[in-house]
Amino acid sequence: MPSPSNASAPRPAPRVSTGLQTLSLSGLRFDANLGILESEKTEPQPIQVDAELSLGTQPLLPHDDEINHVLDYRKVRQIIIAECTAEHVNLLETLIGKLAHRLLQLPGVLGVRVRIAKLEIFDDCEVAIHMEAGQW
Repeated sequence: MPSPSNASAPRPAPRVSTGLQTLSLSGLRFDANLGILESEKTEPQPIQVDAELSLGTQPLLPHDDEINHVLDYRKVRQIIIAECTAEHVNLLETLIGKLAHRLLQLPGVLGVRVRIAKLEIFDDCEVAIHMEAGQW
């Protein structure tokens, strides 16, 4: 039979030293050579890219405060722009697949969620496509 003093003692909170981390870039706007219309083949089109990268379990407190030991979001931004502007592609489906594939190659990235919107394809709306790949 447990003693009365032990029954009412609060349990210590579990020590949490890690968490699931996601890097998000949203609202990245630039021009890309994308589309099947004649006007789209001759002039870059404005697009917006939103990306989430699943980095899995990470320490709550990194072992130091150095950018070289984490995924540098400046480099992720540059990769997104470079991948989307490298060459003309006809379809959003092609572009988003290429971008998702490239982001999955980054060290420590387990999964990606990418959304690309063509901002000026129609006067009354934008068109966007979303892709999720890898582990979440």
